Order: sequence, then structure tokens, then C-alpha cells
Amino acid sequence: MDAQGRGQADDNNVDPADQWVFNPDTGNYELRLDPAGQGPARPADRKAPGRRSARNPRAGGGDTDTRPLPVQRGRGVDDAEPAEPAEPAEGGRAARRAAGRAGTAAAAGTAAAAGTAAAAGTAAAAGAAASRRKPKPKKSGKRKFLYWTAGVVGFVLVAGCGTAFVIYQQLDGNIKKVDVGEENSAVTDGPVNLLIIGTDARTGKGDTGYGDSGSLGHADTTILMHVSKDRTNATALSIPRDLITDIPDCPTKQPDGSTKVIPGQQHVRFNTSLGQEGRDPGCTWRTVEKLTGVKINHFMMADFNAVKDLSDAVDGVEVCAAKDINDPKSHLKLTAGRHVVKGEQALAFVRTRHAVGTGSDLSRIQLQQQFIGSLIRKLKSSAFGSPSKLLDVAQAATKALTVDTGIGTASKLLDFGNDLKKVDLNKITFATVPVLDNPRDKATVVLDTAKADPLFKMVQQDHTLAKGAGKDKSGKSAPVKKAPPELVRVDVTNGGGPFGAAQETVDWLQNTKGARLSTNAGNAPEKLSATRLEYAPNQADQAATLAEWMGLPKSALKKTGADAGPRVPMKLVLGKDFTAPGSPIEAPTETPEGVQHVNADDKNICAK
Repeated sequence: MDAQGRGQADDNNVDPADQWVFNPDTGNYELRLDPAGQGPARPADRKAPGRRSARNPRAGGGDTDTRPLPVQRGRGVDDAEPAEPAEPAEGGRAARRAAGRAGTAAAAGTAAAAGTAAAAGTAAAAGAAASRRKPKPKKSGKRKFLYWTAGVVGFVLVAGCGTAFVIYQQLDGNIKKVDVGEENSAVTDGPVNLLIIGTDARTGKGDTGYGDSGSLGHADTTILMHVSKDRTNATALSIPRDLITDIPDCPTKQPDGSTKVIPGQQHVRFNTSLGQEGRDPGCTWRTVEKLTGVKINHFMMADFNAVKDLSDAVDGVEVCAAKDINDPKSHLKLTAGRHVVKGEQALAFVRTRHAVGTGSDLSRIQLQQQFIGSLIRKLKSSAFGSPSKLLDVAQAATKALTVDTGIGTASKLLDFGNDLKKVDLNKITFATVPVLDNPRDKATVVLDTAKADPLFKMVQQDHTLAKGAGKDKSGKSAPVKKAPPELVRVDVTNGGGPFGAAQETVDWLQNTKGARLSTNAGNAPEKLSATRLEYAPNQADQAATLAEWMGLPKSALKKTGADAGPRVPMKLVLGKDFTAPGSPIEAPTETPEGVQHVNADDKNICAK
């Protein structure tokens, strides 16, 4: 099997995520390591705490597969043994006091206040919520599986942010933060790029049996959310966990305050950008920037509890199945049609993959996108006038939330959420980074550059994927007549492009386009961040032809004041945005053909 087919290329074909079985006696999903039909592992069968066993390099990768690739064979990877679950925290009296204070915010709020509270919450409410939930059976596990988080906290911010300031005053001590070496302002005048990371970390009650003990977890679910400069639209790019990419060198803060640079790696799984080798969220941050060319402003990281607790807090999330789902691995059973899922069933929905689509992690990403869109709609449509309901949403979203220092206080987080809430729900588009099966390792995927590069450029240049958003259809000028190739006269200089870019471009113009009057004029006197074409008014037809060939945006065209002589060339300066001749500099205005994308407000999406 390959990474986009049904399963992964493992001998035993066991997905640890599928070892959760619904127990009708307790109403919860329980982890069973024994073969089907047998009961869950008994405490006596567990290994002593602290023991670790070497992973078989051919063992199934499961949902947190970080197995060495063929070029990495020989490196050992250990599995952590489960620890005992933590006891519920006390908090009844504190929660009642917090609920009284939250009443003021809830009355002033509506759904927007719920979004703010979900982004921050209160430490006092956490104890009350934990005490209300039924204790879970102790779990045993030798293998990891995906704890899906999918960045619901970030999308809650987009769903709305309100006036719960009384609650926010108590939050500074509850917000976990990581210094990644970047401290950007909470609010910016330009576009906002938020990195949302879902991990398999051991955090929260009932989660001690999974992930790496003492690790931040792995970047198993990652979404890059781009919010446009004018806040009219947002694009959310899901990055497959099994994508083969390069991880750059990463400076990380150590407990003693020093900085340690963790060496990068080439041609490894994307999800190893977090957790392994001591990498923190800043490493995932830098990996995404290197992969997409998009400058990130902030990150949010959470574990899978956000899915269970948020779905409980909003009284369930509606999902749709186009056909009956009976996944023998995850044991999720849904009949065709619409269902409201919450808690463990919501987690099962976003985990399942064997009975939907191609049975791959890419199909599971589509389920996650459907779930997030439905959750945002629920948050938008609910008033949350009840103080207890407001606290439930607040507590659920912040219990596992970790952010960068730029939004690491209550006031900064409030400002950040208020800025993002301006985006309309129907202008949020989910997309998946295009990939192809890796010919060297069928359990992984590689970037489909023909589709991914234009998609990344759309985000880089703040172009929307949402239909009808941010498009000005008025005031279009009449098209300029284009000159034939033999009349295009241009001097090409390199002002920030790759080494040798000027000569490569001239060769391309002469041999591919027939522009024999193009010349290599060497290096430009200054470096430019963006490619520029200078032309005289009487060269407009030549500029139109060259701009079309090069894929130049209108912002790259600079017309001078006087006409040029018959033998005076135009001046093309290749900037840092230039990659190669034939690769358009201007981003497309429509989503590239073949890129999977859906609208967050689409209620008709069903798992197939």
C-alpha cells in the first residue's frame, strides 16, 4: 500500500489509532491492544513504569509514525510506556466564583464572546469541568497514535472574539508560551499567518498513556492559516504529516536560559519537525516557512483534548457521511446522513480513515476540515448566554493551548482575536498542500511542485482562494496591444534572483520565446525584493508581451515619463521573488487546478 492508498506500507498494517474500541458499559472509547474480541490490556500485563523498548524499524508507523526513512535506517526510535493518569483537580468553589464573573462577559458577548473565551478560558474553570466528567478507565499502550487537534483553537479566534475582559484578567498565569526567537506584535496592519499545530503530547487527564514522555509531541496535524491584509478572507493550508521535506537548523531555548542550535535534517517526514531531537514549535515554524515561503507571525499548539472538550462544550458538532461508515480499525460506525458527534465520538470521527476516501491520511485531513468548518458554524450561531456554557468553551480551548510570546498574555491574545474576528465565515477556505506518492517510500509523500508552487504564491501575495472575495471587477483598463517577439528589446540584470538568473533568463527569452533582442546586462546596482520592469510609454506593447511571458504582476511594471529611442531597451531587474524563467512571478487569481479545497461555510460536505 502507498501513503495515498489504503493504509501504509507496513508488514503488520496495524494503525494504533484503530485500537480504540467503544465500550457500551462506560459510554467511552477504550484502548485495546489485544486482538479483536479480547478485553483491554490488564494492569498486570503492563511493563513497569519507565521501561522502554526498541521499536522494530519495520513496525507499523501508526498515527504518529516517525519511523526512519530508507536513508535513515539504523537510527533507533523508542516508544514510551504509559504513565498513570493524573487525579482530577479540585475546583468547585473556585469555578463558581469564576462563573459569577463570567456572567457579565456572557451577557455582553454573544457568539463572538464565546470565540474569545475559547481562545483563552480560566484556570479555575478547568477544575470544575474535570470534576463534572466521568472518570475514564486507565489505559495501557505500547504504540502511539494520532491525537488530532487540527487547530480548532485558532479557528475559534476567527469565529469571533468579544468582550470577556473580566475573564481575561485572570488568564495570564494560565497561558502556556514558548519563546521561539520571534516576538511579533499581536496586531499587524498586514496579512496574518498563524501556524496551528496539533500534537500527540502527553498532556491532560487521561492522556498519559500516549506520545513521548517529556516530549512536546510530533507535528501530526499542521495548518497554516493565512488571513488577508484587509481581513476579508482566510486560507487554511493543511500540511500532510508524512510529507518528505527539509528541516532547517533550529535555535531552541533551554531550561537554563541558553540557546541550543539543533541541526537540521534533509528528506525526512514533516512531523519530525517537532519533538524529535529536542525540537520545539519554533522548528516547525521554520520548517513551514522554508517549505511555503510564507512568513509566519504566530503559532498556537494544542493536544487532542481540544476536539473532545470543545465538541462537548458546544453540545456536539454536526458531521455528514455520504455512505455508511463502518471502520473495522477505529470501530467508528455511522449510517449515511447527518449526525451530531461530541466527545470520544467526535475524536473517532476525525481519526478514522480506513472506511472513507482512499483510506489514507489525506482522506482523514478532509474529515478534519469538515469537522472544523462545522465547529466554526456552531460557534458563530450560538449565543452562549449561559455563564457555565461560556466557561465550558473557555476551559476546553485553553486547557492544552500553547502560544508564542507575541500573543502570550491575556491582553495580547484578546487583541489578536479581535483582529481576526473580522473574517466572514463564507470567506474561509480549507485546502491541502498538493502531494504525490514518494517513489522511494510508499508510506510517505512528496511535494507536487507543479500545483504547490502556484498555491504558495497565492498565499505569499495575499490572493484569496475564496470565490468572490477581495476581487475588484470595476475600473478595468482596456488591454494593451502586444508586440511580436522579434521586437521585444530588453536588458536583463540580476538584482536578487538565483546565481546566473540573468543569463538563464536571456537564454530562455531567445531560444524559447524568440526574443533575439534580449541581453544579459550583468548584476543590478542594488538588490530588490520584487522583480521590476522599467519601460517607456512607447514600449508599452513590448512590456505587455514580456509581462505575459514572465508572469509579472502589475506592481512590477514601472513606466517612465518620456518615450525611448528606437534602440533603447527596456530594463528587467530580477528580484528575490524570481525563481526561474517560465515560472510566473505573479500568483494565480484562481485556485490551481487539482488542488483540494472547500469552503468553511459549506454545509453540504459529506465524507465519501
